[in-house]
Order: sequence, then C-alpha cells, then structure tokens
Amino acid sequence: MSKEPERVKEEKLQAKIASGKKIETLDEMTDEYRENLTHLMMMQADSELAGAFGYVPWIAKSPDIKETLQVAQIVKDEVRHARVMYRLLEGMGINVDDYYQSHNFNLRVQDDDIGTKRVAEDKRVNIFYYPIETWYDFIMFNFCMDRGAGHQLEDAMDSSYKPWCDVMDGIFKEEGMHMAHGDQWTEKLAKDDKTHDELQKALDKWYPRTMNIFGRAESPKNKIYRKLGLKKRDNDEVRQSFAADVKNKCAQFGLKVPDWKPEISKMTEEPFIPG
Repeated sequence: MSKEPERVKEEKLQAKIASGKKIETLDEMTDEYRENLTHLMMMQADSELAGAFGYVPWIAKSPDIKETLQVAQIVKDEVRHARVMYRLLEGMGINVDDYYQSHNFNLRVQDDDIGTKRVAEDKRVNIFYYPIETWYDFIMFNFCMDRGAGHQLEDAMDSSYKPWCDVMDGIFKEEGMHMAHGDQWTEKLAKDDKTHDELQKALDKWYPRTMNIFGRAESPKNKIYRKLGLKKRDNDEVRQSFAADVKNKCAQFGLKVPDWKPEISKMTEEPFIPG
C-alpha cells in the first residue's frame, strides 16, 4: 500500500474518532490502529483465560458447597469472557485455535515477586503468572485484581472500536459480581480476629502485584492508545483511582493498605512498568 492512501485513511480515522463516532470495520483501520487494538484485546483475552485456569483448583478446595458453586460460576464467567474476546480477535484475522495450542495458560511461577517482568510469550497481565495457593489468596485476588480489572476495563467500555464496546457491558457487570464476592468475604474475614491477620498477609501480597498491572505513568504506548481512542486515561490516573477505591474499602474493613512504589530501572532510574 502506498503512503498516500494510508495517510488519507489516517486522516479519516482520526476525524471519525474526534467526532465521537466508532470504528466498525477492518477497512477503516490504519496499520497502527489495527496493531494496537489487537494487542489490547489479546491482553484482555489471555488474562481472562489465564485467570480462569488459576481459579480452577478452588472449585474443589472451596470451604463449602455454596462456594464450590460460586467459584465454578466465576471460572465459567472468565472462560466466557475469554471466548468473547477471542471471537473478536478472529474477526481481526487471528488464528485463535493455533494461538491457544501454542501457549500454556496454566503456567505459573514460584517466585514471590516477578515485579513487572514477562514470563512467557502470551499477552496476559503478569499478575496471572502467580499461583493462588490459599483461600485468602483467592479472596484477595477477587478483592484486588477484579477491582483493578474493573477500573481498567472502564476505558474499553467506550473505546473507539464498536465491536469491543458492544461486548464490554456484560463482561463488566460479571467482573463486578466477582469483585462483590471478594468484598463480602474480605469483610467477613477481616472482622474475625481468627482470620484477620492471615487476610492482611494476603492483602500485603496481592495489593502491590495489582498496582503493577496498570503500566508506567506517561507511557508512550498509552499516549498512542489515547490518540486512537482505545483508552481514555493515563495509566497512573487509572492506578490512583484503583488505589483510592481500595483505601476506602480497607478503612471500612479494618485493614491496612500496604506500601507500594514503582519498580525502578537501574539504567534509567525511572519507573519501569510495561505498557
């Protein structure tokens, strides 16, 4: 394709986004738009699937039959979310079956802290490489990560790509139910002297890991996403919204919010968080 048609396409795409209208077809997309949209949707799809696989053991290890059903429903929801996103990616020309077969979404690390590192070639947010080892972990994953995902996905609900927007309302509502499950259990365990300290330890583990998912403040990549209408806010703006939400909940439940600082690159002495 010559440069002029791509330039014209870019002008039309930016004009449509600026007017508040949505992109609906591949023909409207520039190479830049398609590449960045595919990346963001793949991150969501892989994270949904890896998250579901991480929850699976807790169907059998839940404390009672009610929670066995609840965890099974959460797993079903997450797999459905993944499938919805992969179907969108199929429409972008991705061979999802080949992709699924070539990645291990059950892969987990044993390190206590991988910081912001990538572990494999899939696109999941790196918190999904950690194993969920106790019921306290499971609850804090709901409390922290589902809450963090909710704050991130708010932007996708009004992204410039209409097919993505169209599926996000249902996904967002179900993620809210998962978060509510975590909130209910967090309140219960935090207010019981027998379980409070173990829950606090789980919060100390999962809160910093969740704070790492949002990406570097003033990230060049995020600026591109915003230019293309794929995101609305800077990474740190979303992170601070999440942090304020957690602070409010912890104040209600009698928990202490752990300290968190961004990972520092030894070469640049600047925060280094992918995305």
